[in-house]
This record gives sequence, structure tokens and C-alpha cells, in this order.
Amino acid sequence: MSKIALFGANGTIGTRVLDEALRRGHEVKAVVRDPAKLTRSDPHLDVVTGDALDPASVAKVAEGQDVVVSAVGGGGGPGHMATIKPAAESLVTGLRTLGADAPRLILVGGAGSLRTPDGTQVWDAEGLPGFLLQIMHAHGDALDFCRTVTDVRWTSLSPAGTIEPGERTGNYRTALDDLVVDEDGSSRISTEDYAVALIDEIEEPRHIGERFTVGY
Repeated sequence: MSKIALFGANGTIGTRVLDEALRRGHEVKAVVRDPAKLTRSDPHLDVVTGDALDPASVAKVAEGQDVVVSAVGGGGGPGHMATIKPAAESLVTGLRTLGADAPRLILVGGAGSLRTPDGTQVWDAEGLPGFLLQIMHAHGDALDFCRTVTDVRWTSLSPAGTIEPGERTGNYRTALDDLVVDEDGSSRISTEDYAVALIDEIEEPRHIGERFTVGY
């Protein structure tokens, strides 16, 4: 059993990560700005106030944990996308203050920078809306920052090209920087199976210091 501090626990992906972690008996410290918005009750769940953009807050909630998971993303609108890279920087800064005892960091990443079968990147596709491109590049900037970090154990998990709520099958395939596509050329994963892959990575670390991705 791991002790997990989860930022963004009440978001679309965060709630699935929370569900999966509790399902497997892990102890979760759900870190949210307003605890009143997370009403779930579980003996392995502790809901606390915290801010991923405040390194001191990060250090406070991360102390004594095994893993810090950040599900802070840009799905909440234009104001939220601007927090993606700063949140990554703040999380790393906060964990650095804990020294050698700092927990591992796992970031919910984006799919935009993944290579497609034709050698381009997902964000090069024609017709993508500007809002989505901004989110993709914000995640790309956060990943570029993480790749400069050598003193904090980090992992970034990129979803498939399409991620949306669906069925938990427990099945998925992984790659590093290449988009996972199926026989029909589509790239997709449910938020539930994305969460399965993330918790699997916590239980059996295989991608420390790198990005990996999942898809069917």
C-alpha cells in the first residue's frame, strides 16, 4: 500500500485516479482548494486544502507521502491552461525542499507532443481548435521543463489522442513518445483505464525520469 497525495482530485481524471487508488487500498490525501466540493467518504481517504501553485503548500502535503500525483490540467478553460507549466514547476520546487526523502512525482500530461505514425506530432494536425492547441503546448512546455529535472523522481503520463469517461477494462498498451494507435488507426483510452495505468505505475515503477503514454 502506498501513501498518495493527489492534486486535482475532483477533476475528470483526478476523480478516476482517486477511485482506482482507493479501489486498490492505497491511502490517498486528496488535495483540493475547497474540501467541501469533495464529499466522498472512505477510511483510506483524507481530504485536505492545498495549492499546486504554492511550493510551500506542496511541501506540506507531500511530506511523509510515497507519491505525489498531479491531475492539474487545462480542462477548466483558458485560465486553467496557464497553470499547467507553473504547477509542474511549483510541484518540483516544493518537493526539492524535502531533500532525499521527497516522494516521487507523477504528472498527468498531454498527448499533443506525441509522435504519430506519419512522423508528425499530434498538435500538427490540421483543424485543431486554438483552445485545444494552447492546452497541448502548455503540457508540452511542462514536459520540457520536467526533462531538465534530475533531482526529483518524476514521471509524466500522456493519454491517447482521445480520452473520455468510459469503461474500466484494465487493459491498455504503452509506448514512450509515440502515440498508441489501434488497428484502425485510432488512438483512445477511457479515463478509467488511464487511471489504471497510472496506479499500475505507482505500484510497479517503470518510467522514472521519462514520459510514457497509454492507449488501446
